[in-house]
Amino acid sequence: MREEVTRTGTDAEPRSREVLRVPAFALFWSATTIRAFGSAIAGVAFQVLIVTVLNATPIEISILSALGVVPYLFLGLIVGALMDRWRRQRTLIITSVGRAIVLGSIPVLLLLDALTFWSLAGVMLTLGVLTLFADSAAQPLLPNLVPRSSLVMANARLGQSETVAGTAGPALGGALFTLLGAPILFAFDAVINAVSAVLQSRISVQEAAPQPRPRGRHIGHDIVEGLRYTYRHRTLRPLALSIHIWFLANSIVSTVFAVFVLRELDLAPGAFGVALAFGGVGGFLGALFAPRIGMRLGAGRAILLGRALAIVPWLALAVLPIDASTDLGVLMPVVSAAQFVFGLSTGIEDANDTGYRQAVAPDAIQGRMNSTIRTVNRVVFFLGALLTGLLATLLGYQSTFGVAAIIFTVAALVVAVSPLRSARHEDAAETHA
Repeated sequence: MREEVTRTGTDAEPRSREVLRVPAFALFWSATTIRAFGSAIAGVAFQVLIVTVLNATPIEISILSALGVVPYLFLGLIVGALMDRWRRQRTLIITSVGRAIVLGSIPVLLLLDALTFWSLAGVMLTLGVLTLFADSAAQPLLPNLVPRSSLVMANARLGQSETVAGTAGPALGGALFTLLGAPILFAFDAVINAVSAVLQSRISVQEAAPQPRPRGRHIGHDIVEGLRYTYRHRTLRPLALSIHIWFLANSIVSTVFAVFVLRELDLAPGAFGVALAFGGVGGFLGALFAPRIGMRLGAGRAILLGRALAIVPWLALAVLPIDASTDLGVLMPVVSAAQFVFGLSTGIEDANDTGYRQAVAPDAIQGRMNSTIRTVNRVVFFLGALLTGLLATLLGYQSTFGVAAIIFTVAALVVAVSPLRSARHEDAAETHA
């Protein structure tokens, strides 16, 4: 089956594109999709618990939110190095079982009236660590499930389902919370993760046996090797730097957008939700067309297109003369279009970006390469979110959008002036044929 899928030529090309026909990927996609829906549903329940059940203070809310990022900051590089020494499929199964157990503990705590700030903090920190391990295993496992020439399509399929989950999941979560209550909702999410573990256990994959670590070499050497590989590689270096800069800009707009729309423009929460839904539609369409764009333009130019499109909505919000007195018939199209274009840009570049780096890196360093980029992204996002408050206070919201647009422009320029611009997916795939 694998040989048939990886054959070149016109007849084999359609089969190589439709990755859902590959049984191993179909199981992987199914497990990832239902987990994404479960996480989106549980996210609503967590927010309601924090605000209404625990009556958490703003400081406590900030602490609980930060606990999801903390594992990446302190363990990201270590876990990435471990993923090049461990069985990635086994790690996925164990983390899904672990999430099921942890989520299943919440109904017990609620029924025993034992849910406190500290117990919920422990739950969220544990879930953050498990998610870190799961994400660190999933990205390097994917090139073992589909041909490297099909990685863009595989990432696009994952992006489509995650976008739908992120768009529809919160609404579904709110309805289920009202209908079923918190204990049953968390029990339901625990079952979802258990089902995900079963699907992951059925994936048929042959992972290369990890090479034993030479005498005198420890995990620190592995981490440094991953850093050197990523930032010395001819095309991965500009790709990584561009992603980091993009995350800085994204941290600014994602922190400011809700406050700007709800406070400065005085849009109702329902209108704000509609605008976010347009972002989901844009993300879905971007992921849908990403493989075709990557095939026609090449990986580098597809990534550049996504980066360039990301500039447009925030530049528009920075310069357009809109405020709370602007007619709703003008505000809604502008805000919704901004979200749509940004979602479209993300959908286009994400599948091509992730697919290219998975195709170009050898299997033995996939875990470290991906974790290096992911960890630095989280650090940049964390620092950017802190910086945003200062920018918004000193410059105002629209000028802060202008700063973000400039940073998005720098991210695009890094791609435009580097060897990554001319990189193609098929060239990366051929190096591992």
